Amino acid sequence: MLSFLRNDLNPIRAYTPHPGGSSGSPVETEVLDRLDTNECPYDLPEALKQKLAWMYQHEIETNRYPDGSHLPLKLAIASYINEIISNAEACVNPEQISVGNGSDELIRSILIATCLGGEGSILVANPTFSMYGIIAQTLGIPVVSVGRNEDTFEMDLKAAQTTIKTTQNPPIRVVFVVHPNSPTANALTEDELDWLRSLPKHILVVIDEAYFEFSQTSVVEELKQHPNWVILRTFSKAFRLASLRAGYAIAHPELITALEKVRLPYNLPSFTQTAALLALNHRQELLAVIPEILGERTRLINALAQNKQLKLWRSDANFIYIRLSDEHNSEAALNEIMEQLKTKGTLVRHTGEGLRITIGRPDENQRTIERLFSIL
Repeated sequence: MLSFLRNDLNPIRAYTPHPGGSSGSPVETEVLDRLDTNECPYDLPEALKQKLAWMYQHEIETNRYPDGSHLPLKLAIASYINEIISNAEACVNPEQISVGNGSDELIRSILIATCLGGEGSILVANPTFSMYGIIAQTLGIPVVSVGRNEDTFEMDLKAAQTTIKTTQNPPIRVVFVVHPNSPTANALTEDELDWLRSLPKHILVVIDEAYFEFSQTSVVEELKQHPNWVILRTFSKAFRLASLRAGYAIAHPELITALEKVRLPYNLPSFTQTAALLALNHRQELLAVIPEILGERTRLINALAQNKQLKLWRSDANFIYIRLSDEHNSEAALNEIMEQLKTKGTLVRHTGEGLRITIGRPDENQRTIERLFSIL
């Protein structure tokens, strides 16, 4: 109807937050177990929330723009990153960090800096995080996809290599991977990493480590050897700041300079910067729940594995991925299970021909087991 809108926006489906949310079918319980967005099941401790509230009242001037340089936050992020680096030569500095309004903004900045104007396409291996494709499409950037092994969810590397060689006008300029992948929860294998290491320098490799704190697997020590790599991380998962939207990129200083050119000024509110700094300063306390979450992940997998109607895979993240046995797995069947779980009070995400279930608190996980078994 509005003729001034781009025609290529018509087929794009916007990202749907909480697709199994409060609308639609009635829910039997007043409290929903929100296990559909891979958040940490625990809020900030009350003492930290009180401290954050005090800082908002006494330190933040709401009539002033936030610190557009993000320097104090970048310094704190660099210190946190370097804690796991054993080789001093691999340590990062603030010039290698760009901060965004969640990882989504950084993905968008990367695409603007590399592929916009018909200069490149992106490569993804589905199923994977949908925002890579959605953001690219909104910018008019072609998205080329390859598949994954149905048993291991490893990327089809042969197809990926062929696709890079044959895709022209525009060529593949950026490859996106998640380490570990969402929704399938598998970390990159050595074969996949070797393939990424072998890619030519004119292709940017984006390695999304949103779940690093749960997997404890990172390629950050290799960044100095690969100026065409960028690592993305977030405060939305293990650091419990999903509502405040903060993420960061780690890369070669020249790439960071380009990202700083295309990001919007004052993109990160003062309150978000304050909260991220507070979280980093109290990281031992906040990250102390991770062993419990990982233990609950094992308990959930072991319990669900008792039901032969389910197919499960190991997980390197704070969520698990399940499908129905081969002869019963279908979009309709998965939708039905998702809706019935929602009716009973558990939200999960149906994506990539399976169900992704976030690891919640012990009581939430127990209800997931009981409700899923009652449905099956």
